[in-house]
Amino acid sequence: MKFSRMFNGLLLLLVLAALVAAGLWAYRWFEENRILKQVIGRLTADSRIAEVLVTKSEYDETTRKVSTTIKFLEYDAQGNPLEPKYFTFRGNMIQFQSLVIRFHDNLVKTGDRLRGRSIYLFMKAFVLDDKATQVFNITQPHEIPSGYKISEGSPSFEQALWEDFWTYALDPKARDRAGIKNAQIEAPGTMFLPGTIYTLAIEHDGGIRIDTKPVPEIVKGERL
Repeated sequence: MKFSRMFNGLLLLLVLAALVAAGLWAYRWFEENRILKQVIGRLTADSRIAEVLVTKSEYDETTRKVSTTIKFLEYDAQGNPLEPKYFTFRGNMIQFQSLVIRFHDNLVKTGDRLRGRSIYLFMKAFVLDDKATQVFNITQPHEIPSGYKISEGSPSFEQALWEDFWTYALDPKARDRAGIKNAQIEAPGTMFLPGTIYTLAIEHDGGIRIDTKPVPEIVKGERL
C-alpha cells in the first residue's frame, strides 16, 4: 500500500512536471509566434504619404497632346493632410522625384523609434518630353517642411539625414554608421487619368509605390 502511494505520488509529480513543461513550451511558441508576426508586420507595412487626383484633362487637336491638371495632396507622419498643390502638365505620364533613405532590416524589425521605416522627401513633379519637359518644385533644396518629420523631438536628426543625403548615398562607411541600407533618388510615375485616385505609399523596408483605385461612384459629377 505504501509503495502504491509512493508510486502514485511520483506519477502525479511526473504528470505535473509534464504539464508545466508543456505550458512553458506553449508560452514560448505563442510568444515567438507573436514576435514573428510583429517582425513580418513591420517589414511588410507601408504608409500612405500622398494622393493624386486628375481635376482636369483636355485634348488639344492642334498639338495632339493632353493637358492634365492634378491635385497633389501630401500627408504628414500622423496621417494629416497638408496644403494641396495643383500642377498642370502637357501630357499625362507624370513622375515624382523623391529622395528615399532605407534603414537596415534589423532596425525595421525592432521598430527603432527613429529608424524603424524608410523615410522620403518629395522634390519635384515632372513630365519628360524632350525640349518640352516640364518640372514643378514640391520641396526646395535644404527645406524640410513639418509634414516630413518622422518623429517628435528629433528635428536635428532628420535635418542631418537630408543635409548629408549624398554622403550616405556615396559613402558605405557613413551609411553603416547611421544604420542606413541605402539612399537614392526615385521617380515613381504612371499615366494619370480622370476618374482614378492615385495613392503614393512608402514601404517601411523599401521605396515608394503608386496604387490606384476608382473614384467612388457617389462623388462622380459632384462639385464638393
